[in-house]
Amino acid sequence: MNTKFLFTIKSIAAIIMLQTLFYKFNGAKESVDLFTKLAGDNEAIMRIGTGILELIASVLLFVPKRIWLGAFLTISLMGGAIFSHLTKIGITHNNDRGLLFGSAIFIFLTGIIILVSEKDYIPFLKK
Repeated sequence: MNTKFLFTIKSIAAIIMLQTLFYKFNGAKESVDLFTKLAGDNEAIMRIGTGILELIASVLLFVPKRIWLGAFLTISLMGGAIFSHLTKIGITHNNDRGLLFGSAIFIFLTGIIILVSEKDYIPFLKK
């Protein structure tokens, strides 16, 4: 697959995940409200934990021979976000017109594209 295309979609996915860290780590009201719907009294643990995992995923997307791991983690995190939107949060949160949900879907699909392109580097799939 075209390396410029892969770099571009990895960059976009990482930028989107990284920009949300400001809200998660600083305890922004919107982020606290969202994670309170998901985790109740454990909101802070889930919010900070999710932020740390998104930071790790964003970095791994650019580590040679570990890109597949970053893509897998990205798919897992965004799969959880999509599931949460469909079951607890709703498509629209805090009048965002579905922006968070749409971002999660975009990043999820990006993760799939990256994982498929990196399949040769997944250790347990090697012959």
